[in-house]
Amino acid sequence: MKAVRIHGYGGPEVLRYEDAPVPAIAPDEVLVEVRCAGVNPIDWQVREGRFKDGLGHRLPLILGWDVAGVVAEAGSAANGFAPGDRVYARAEIGRDGAYAEYIAVKAHDCARKPERMAFAAAAGVPLAALAAWKALFDEGGLKSGQTVLVHGAAGGVGSFAVQLAKAFHCVVVAATSTANVEMVKALGADRVVDYGHQDFAATVRDVDVVLDTLGGEMQARSWAVLREGGTLVSLVSPPDPQAAAGRRVAGRYAQAAPDGARLHLIGGMIDAGRLRTVIDTVLPLAQAAAAHGRSASGRARGKIILAVKND
Repeated sequence: MKAVRIHGYGGPEVLRYEDAPVPAIAPDEVLVEVRCAGVNPIDWQVREGRFKDGLGHRLPLILGWDVAGVVAEAGSAANGFAPGDRVYARAEIGRDGAYAEYIAVKAHDCARKPERMAFAAAAGVPLAALAAWKALFDEGGLKSGQTVLVHGAAGGVGSFAVQLAKAFHCVVVAATSTANVEMVKALGADRVVDYGHQDFAATVRDVDVVLDTLGGEMQARSWAVLREGGTLVSLVSPPDPQAAAGRRVAGRYAQAAPDGARLHLIGGMIDAGRLRTVIDTVLPLAQAAAAHGRSASGRARGKIILAVKND
């Protein structure tokens, strides 16, 4: 099969479009013929070697762990799936990914692809939607009627966070750059803060949950907008516990994991018209380096997708 692999860590130049063996599957796995793969910051961060001591990867490595495709083979214990099923998944990050014509995925990490979505849109869902859900509801405890501030609301995670919060009847304050204000409004945000013209820390108050997708100074300045008892949830770096205690709020760090059952619920929301994928760019698999450059620029509006095979 054709795949994009790395044989060593480094810049985009280490990405090689080449032949690779089709993965074998265990009894509880499915072999998915990849139609599209989602590109996420974790992909180029792994490529750079940021997690080489923690994730246990073996080289050469196929990157990319968001996938939408068709089941080509199902293991004997891959309950609920059969060849021909259209699926999407957030695959395990410790093994070969979806920048390839085939990927082996645990059956319990898969869900049926939403009927109303093409493969490209579906490939942009798993990591971003699962991360947004975990941050908002599992870690943030966000409830109907409460107010959430979403940083980076035009990004992959941010765009799903805005939609999920609105779907559960929350008040959404979305922060984004000037070029993305109208897009974020169209996602349903109740109020949009334009980073280019407004200081969110001076204009936003009494928020129940802050979703931090940016880290650094943005995270440090976000404590001030929380009500007492509120929660700052970061997907970037663990919040300072002393800063949280000093303001009588909570700080949480969220990391999304594969979850086929939750993807099934998210797929139902998509088919009901309550969620959609915002797509920034679709590129062929052989242009993975360009996709990484776009992702690392921080200027993407929504999701970057690699097309492996046409629908």
